Amino acid sequence: MRALLALAAAAAATTTPAPSRPGFADVLARRPIVTGPLQWATIGKDAGYATIARAPSNARPAARWAYAARLISSNRAPEALGVLDAMLVADSDLALVPSFQLARGAALVGLNRSKQALETMTAMQLLANPEACAWRSRAYEQLGNAVQAARQFNCAIRAVNQRNGADRVPFGLAGVRAALAAKLPKAASHWLVALPADNPEANVLRGRAFAALGKLPLALKRFDTAEKSDDPQARFDARLGRVEAKLAAGKLAPAKAFDQLDAIRFGWRGGSIERRDLELAYRLARQRDDVPRALQAGAGLLRYFDTGPEAAPLLATVQTMLSGALTPGSKVPISDAAGLYWEYRDFAPAGADGDALAMQLADRLQAAGLPARAAELVEYQLEHRVKDVARGPLSVRVAMLHILAGHPDRALTAIRTTEDTDYTQEMRWDRKRMEAVALFQLGKPAVAEAAVQDVPGAATFRAEIAWKTQNWARLAEGEADLPAPRALNDAGQAQVLRYAIALAMLGREDGLAKLHGRYAGAFQGLPSAGAFDVLTRAVGQIDPDSIERAMSAIPTASPAGALGDLLEVHKSR
Repeated sequence: MRALLALAAAAAATTTPAPSRPGFADVLARRPIVTGPLQWATIGKDAGYATIARAPSNARPAARWAYAARLISSNRAPEALGVLDAMLVADSDLALVPSFQLARGAALVGLNRSKQALETMTAMQLLANPEACAWRSRAYEQLGNAVQAARQFNCAIRAVNQRNGADRVPFGLAGVRAALAAKLPKAASHWLVALPADNPEANVLRGRAFAALGKLPLALKRFDTAEKSDDPQARFDARLGRVEAKLAAGKLAPAKAFDQLDAIRFGWRGGSIERRDLELAYRLARQRDDVPRALQAGAGLLRYFDTGPEAAPLLATVQTMLSGALTPGSKVPISDAAGLYWEYRDFAPAGADGDALAMQLADRLQAAGLPARAAELVEYQLEHRVKDVARGPLSVRVAMLHILAGHPDRALTAIRTTEDTDYTQEMRWDRKRMEAVALFQLGKPAVAEAAVQDVPGAATFRAEIAWKTQNWARLAEGEADLPAPRALNDAGQAQVLRYAIALAMLGREDGLAKLHGRYAGAFQGLPSAGAFDVLTRAVGQIDPDSIERAMSAIPTASPAGALGDLLEVHKSR
């Protein structure tokens, strides 16, 4: 680390001097390009930080290059990249030299910065260079591009074979992983020959290769060996390999496979293990038409992994599955469908289609007697997807659903937190009506009446509140709002009969007589005619029992319509 800091300080202290003539980029470009690991070791054989410190300024770039080669040969990628970047600051032309590109690409691969590595090794002279092919193969495998990694095999094999022991393992493991991902098990077997028998990851890969070749007993034996190792990653990889192999051989029931995949994913997150787990779960769920599991696995792949060219078709399939689960007639129960939407709402279609889908689901939830779930869904739309004047009717619906769910406080919040918009007059009236219902539900009838004082139909709403609070004096003030005495519907009958009860409770016989004279003909032949006759008799002839019977005969239709019905729902005491 001290060496890196010293190199960086030296580079910073140099005020962009023109390199000596010729520059080291020109010198390095004239040297043979590295084609194998032995050349890194040769170049850096006697190199070290002390050599750089003692070297005169004109020899320092060559000393740095030798030191970088030694670091690459020793698999010290972070330090190698530090030296190479210091050289690049001093001489930017080095970026064009194939050997320098190769060295920097190798260091970047060692740091798992594979995309940058591939962007670095672009010189034509590196396309068929065995050492460059070996590092490119690792880079492509790290990026999950198995096909491109496999295309480097023939070119890379000489450089890989020149490595011994531990130096060969990272290249061999990457080659096997790429071959298996590219469905080339025979190529994988070739790479495995050179890997140590006691390497846990190599044993997992041997098991996967045997499974791909249809040799299940040998595969399971290798998985068992890997699962006994001290490497936790290898143990989980072996468990996943066993599930993959048994499923492929028809030796594992899908239900048990799902349980085992869930357990693996619970214990290990990230990397190729989780990705393969999710891919297998997705394929299995799709085969069994298991929409919830397919959505879970598909969403996991899209959220946490770079699926490359597969992303677009996978997203389209996930959206189609989600839409199908939410539409009427779906096999998914409505309560489960709501959970699916909430969990995967980020995959809902964009724009109007997505909004329509959410509203359709809210309708189904409300119809199924789940207004609280519907309220959550519509409120999400209100807060995150709908803007400007469109929030008006949606805020009314959110408030209504909260009231139906027994949460008038939330209904009031939904109205009052969306007041910063220039709504149409009709929208403002609708919002005021819902605000009044919520206030009444919260035990504030006087405030509720005040909320709608300037709203059309306020008198009917006030009468409804008076009826529900048994405010007979207020109810008796509504003579002018009574319906015309002809063709009375249920709501009209209820309004007249409620008015009659208010008069009876107040002992106003003159009013009852007048009411009887006005509506007696209209009530003839109606189911509520008997109740009307009882309620409009002289006060002295009305006993409590007859009033109770008459009240039970009043039509249930509210003169205030749906608003009257909402006033009755879960009323707070």
